[in-house]
Order: sequence, then C-alpha cells, then structure tokens
Amino acid sequence: MLIAPSLQIVGGQSVQAHRLLQLFSGDPTVIITFCSSDSPLPEFIRHLKYVRTIANLLTFLPRVLLSARKCDVLHVFTPAYVAYFLWTVPAMLAGRLLGKRVILNYRDGRGVDHMRESALAVRTLRLADAIVTPSGYLVHAFAEHGVQAQTIPNFLDPARFHYRERNPLRPVFFTNRGLEPLYNVDCVLRAFAGIQKRYPEAQLTVAHDGPCRPGLEELARTLGLANVVFTGKVSQARMIELYDAADVYLMSPNIDNMPGTLLECFASGIPIVSTNAGGVPYIVENEKTGLLVPCGDHEALAAAACRLLEHPEFALALARNAHAECARYTGTAILPQWQRLYAELSGKPLPAPGPVPA
Repeated sequence: MLIAPSLQIVGGQSVQAHRLLQLFSGDPTVIITFCSSDSPLPEFIRHLKYVRTIANLLTFLPRVLLSARKCDVLHVFTPAYVAYFLWTVPAMLAGRLLGKRVILNYRDGRGVDHMRESALAVRTLRLADAIVTPSGYLVHAFAEHGVQAQTIPNFLDPARFHYRERNPLRPVFFTNRGLEPLYNVDCVLRAFAGIQKRYPEAQLTVAHDGPCRPGLEELARTLGLANVVFTGKVSQARMIELYDAADVYLMSPNIDNMPGTLLECFASGIPIVSTNAGGVPYIVENEKTGLLVPCGDHEALAAAACRLLEHPEFALALARNAHAECARYTGTAILPQWQRLYAELSGKPLPAPGPVPA
C-alpha cells in the first residue's frame, strides 16, 4: 500500500506517487493500492486550518489501519518536520501494530536539518524496515546519524514531454517550484531583474502557488519587472505546455533533494540554471547538463542565464547532454528497483524479467 499525498496537494511527492501508481498498474506481479495522507474532507472544513488538520488525522488513521490489513508492505512517502510526526510516524506505527513491513520513502531536502534538530526524528526512523531517498544527498545525511538508507531515484516518462532544441535561444524563462520560503523564488525574481536590464524583452513565467505568492508579486512590482506572469496552480497537462513554451529554466532553492522538475526539463530540452542546493548537484552536473551557482546569489544566477543567451551553442550542448540522462530515470530503469525491494521485504519471489508496463 502506497501512502502519499493525493494530486490535490501540489508538489513533487504527489506527482511521483501518481507516477508510481501508474507504473505498477500494468504489472501483474505487484498489487498496489493507494491511501492518501490528505483525507477527502468537505470543502468548508478544508478552509479551516487547525480544524482541517485534526479532522484529517482522525480520518487518516482508521483508513490506514483498515486498508493495511490486506497488504504485505506499507510504502510511506514522507516530508520533514510537522507532517512527518503527524502522518508518517502514525502510519509506521500502524504498520508495526499490524505486523507489516514498512518502507519509509523520505523525500524532503530539509531532512538534514530535521535530523540535526530532532533526536526523536532519528529514533523514529528506525521504525522502518527500509529507508529510501530519491538522491544520494540524503543517503549521506542519514549515514552521519548512523541510519542506513538507499537510493531509488524519481522517474518520468520522457515521451510525455515534447523535446525540442531551442535554436535560436530566446530570453523566455520559466520557473515552477512551490512558492514557499525554502525554494527562494525571490532570488529568481531578483536575477530576472538583472537579466531584463540586458534583455528588456525577456519574459518570465512563474508557475504554481504557495504562501509566498503575494510577497513575490509585490517584489516583482517593486523591482519594476515587465513580462512576468504568475499562473497559480497548474495541472500536469498544462505544465507540459509551459515547458514547451519556455527556452531557459531558472530555479534558486536554498534546500532541495531531487526535484522532479529537473528531469522534466531534461525531457523537454530546456537548459537549466539553478542554485547548487542539497541534492541538485547529484542530478545536474555543472557545465555538462546545466549551470549551477551558489545558493542565494541572484547576480550569479543572472550571469549564468545571460551566458546561455550569449552562447546558444553551449546552451544547446547542455540540453542535449541532459536529455541523454533521461534513460537513467525512466520506468524501465526504476521499476525493477522497487520490485526487488518489495520482494525482499515481503519474502515473496522476485518477478521474472519481462517488459515494463506502459
């Protein structure tokens, strides 16, 4: 049973959970069910902050206990901090109570600080039979606390994205991280201000939503930015269109693990300029598959973006190299890794090699 946020919660966890469900939907060797960590609540409750949390928890635990009885393995997606203790720890305890094996799929780049600040977090990690993270970044962080973890990367179907080579390369920029403090979208806007001084016609689309949006819109006005569009929440289908419309991808997180958006850029042919936060350098190799700059340095971010515009042949080489990396992150590459882990924990035979379901 996969326990993760539903697609009602915008973010990498919900997208990867949905992709994993789709990947296994055609696999007769694994029966996978889904239990959302966000309960389906009436609309009026969903707008009441603390009431929503209590109602969610009260309905979540019974759903886990009821559904988990029929499963061999609980595969629990988790972020850090409060959500970890509210949803993940109870789910792991439910698994232990029912005698089920538990995979903790830790997907939050803030895990480094979470473990440093909370001895209880480190102790409760041991409730899991296996800990999996999408990148080696957190594997190394866990090891520093004496916790063993393994890597199974995020994945995507490159065929769902439209790969095209940007020639000529236009100053049309795109970013689509959640509008939250850890993703530091302020830095992207400040970098874009520097870009627009050199390329007044430059455009920037800021996709998705979050608590920082009002402040970011105000910052865009304060900086006098032109041609900036905040789209709000975007569906996965529309996101593919936004990738296709853009020529350069910008992001400036302070904390990160394995952002799936980078793989989506690889598949779309968009050259990447990013800060080197957390697990980003484990995916993007500087000067080969993208350009990386120090966290919080909007001037370096702007300079790297302008470098691509001034040297479009270099930008094209980066995009081509990145697109070649997609083979490492397809369902064909990732499905056997989950199959082996599920078989190992359940004590059931590993399925015979065969075609990966479409």
